[in-house]
Amino acid sequence: MAYKREKALKMSAFRCITSIAADRLKGEFVLSKIKTKFVCQECGSEASKWLGRCPGCGEWNTMAEEVAVKKSEARLTAAPAPKPRPINMVDTSAMPRLLTGISEFDRVIGGGIVPGALLLIGGDPGIGKSTLLLQVAAGIANAYGPVLYISGEESAAQIKIRAERLGKISNNLLIFTENNLETIVLEALQQKPAFVIIDSIQTMFSPEIPSAPGSVGQVRESTGKLMRFAKESGIPTAIIGHVTKDGNIAGPRLLEHMVDVVLYFEGERSYAFRVLRAIKNRFGSTNESGIFSMEEHGLAEVANPSGLLLAERPQGAPGSVVLAYLEGVRSLLIEIQALVSTTCFGMPRRMAAGFDYNRLILLLAVLEKRVGLMLANQDAYVNAVGGFKIAEPAADLPVALAIVSSFRNIAVDSSTVVMGEVGLTGEVRMISRAEARITEAAALGFKRFVIPAGNISGLKLPRTAGLDIIGVASVSEAMEAVFV
Repeated sequence: MAYKREKALKMSAFRCITSIAADRLKGEFVLSKIKTKFVCQECGSEASKWLGRCPGCGEWNTMAEEVAVKKSEARLTAAPAPKPRPINMVDTSAMPRLLTGISEFDRVIGGGIVPGALLLIGGDPGIGKSTLLLQVAAGIANAYGPVLYISGEESAAQIKIRAERLGKISNNLLIFTENNLETIVLEALQQKPAFVIIDSIQTMFSPEIPSAPGSVGQVRESTGKLMRFAKESGIPTAIIGHVTKDGNIAGPRLLEHMVDVVLYFEGERSYAFRVLRAIKNRFGSTNESGIFSMEEHGLAEVANPSGLLLAERPQGAPGSVVLAYLEGVRSLLIEIQALVSTTCFGMPRRMAAGFDYNRLILLLAVLEKRVGLMLANQDAYVNAVGGFKIAEPAADLPVALAIVSSFRNIAVDSSTVVMGEVGLTGEVRMISRAEARITEAAALGFKRFVIPAGNISGLKLPRTAGLDIIGVASVSEAMEAVFV
């Protein structure tokens, strides 16, 4: 009996150990089935193993490990899959644009919001993205019906306080504070609003992706689901995206390719002016831009930005030149100021605000080599008044003449407008849309224009209008035309 009892205990212990070992092996087998990948947090490039440098964008230490999850491609609605058909059979009459009541916004996106469109609005923190979309939401809510404003950053009370300050309180403006994208899509399908706003895409997460909100995988998956939601439901959706220190929207570059419209809201927070630019627009031109002014009661449209920018321009001050600047297809008159003074140090200082620093160094070298100005012992400062960032070649000649004006202490005629690109040999090259620039400046009372000689033959302006248009082929000729 004792022998049989001991044998039974041994068999029981063996089965227990075998069961534990089998469970452990099974657990290790299950764990080994979980596949991981390494994703770049800057561009979204994927790799099977960790890399110090991303092969896609070249950034260092940006590869983060994520769990590889098979994406669900289930449709949001029960509508049958579309069939191929001839393009002339496609009906576009049922796509009226939604007018927001903000003419600057409507013009930038091509005349209104297209049903089923997915818009991406980016900009620096505190620039006014949420304020702009709240005003857009109020305009659509008053004209077309309910608007669903989804906030993942602010509480409903905070949004109401901002709406009261802007005077945009409406019963059709629905506030929903949620981060789970599955819940958001279900609520939007149930409410069927006229417009949906996501503030912001970096705070949303999908339960299918086991990573934190704001990661590359979450941003890509969330944008993909919102794109399917907008296309299948026909409800236009706008998402706010944060930008990085380089000025690009945070997340993979694929994000901008997925959406229909990419808007950038730019401007210096210390200045009142804001510029809305269309970087990508499948429903209109990308050459449009909207000018806003940040006021106490929200963003106000600027009907005549050139008049405001030149309102405080000093008369008869050396170093001041007016530039006809092209913001998209709109002509703006901006004052370029330059200050040149003898340096107290061995190395002269150069500084540019609103103008490219490297371009300033190039223009100073051209003035020294081609014109003969001794600027090696002079500090040079250039400023574009109003907080605008000028990035077009037509600003070269005004900047060069402003530097010469300050260096020689000779003022430029207050009724003169200058525009032109400067080459390394000192030549003045042609610019685009010279006629539109001159027309805008003439409407504000300017009578004298210094433009590239190559643009003279293409002008269609009547010479009887009393305008003095001077074509110059080099910086030396421009100096002779201006400093008379």
